[in-house]
Amino acid sequence: MSARRALIVRGGWEGHRPVEATDMFVPFLETEGFTVRIEESNEVYADAQVMDETDLILQCVTMSTISDEALAGLRSAVERGTGLAGWHGGIADSYRDSSDYLQLIGGQFATHPSKSPDARRGDESDNFLRYRVELTDLGRKHEITADIGDFTLDTEQYWVLTDDLNDVLATTTHPVQPYHPWHRPVVSPAVWTRRWGTGRIFVATPGHSPAVLTDVSVRTIIERGMLWASRTASE
Repeated sequence: MSARRALIVRGGWEGHRPVEATDMFVPFLETEGFTVRIEESNEVYADAQVMDETDLILQCVTMSTISDEALAGLRSAVERGTGLAGWHGGIADSYRDSSDYLQLIGGQFATHPSKSPDARRGDESDNFLRYRVELTDLGRKHEITADIGDFTLDTEQYWVLTDDLNDVLATTTHPVQPYHPWHRPVVSPAVWTRRWGTGRIFVATPGHSPAVLTDVSVRTIIERGMLWASRTASE
């Protein structure tokens, strides 16, 4: 049996440390039988031959842009069965000017609420909040999140805009605070899957830094999510 093929596409905003973050998962993928190709440009998506041979795409490209040809190649590959997986801004805050990408992923970063004004220091920690990730009923049974249970993180808490094609495995709740303008708690998906054609998509919103990715619950969810999304795992 030939090895499965994983394609890591990374780049964009350096604050999410795309090289260090994705390098953390290369040994896992290799142990699971993948040959791993790494690209620093999303233009590889426009290469139909590469896409046809790829079982899993792991994308870590925050913001940035994507050409029409690359986006069409990505959408077509997933529709034909290539898996797509990622975390945090590397997948849920990519290519902000592309509505077609947003439709494919099913969730777009809107904000990460900050601490109270008197607790801010003027650095990235201003957006680090202690929050719970809570499994849904589906999440408690799903192979990606079964037996993990709810967990707490101290990092960016993503507020994402989504649609109901997603199968949500875990959520997080943004509370009402006197220094924020919303008036009731807002529940936002934290982990979801999505079917697109014969392909599978996996998204986890935690993952701002390599330190967050070392959390045992986060890392386990991502590792299982990649395997679930891979073409050879499809039904």
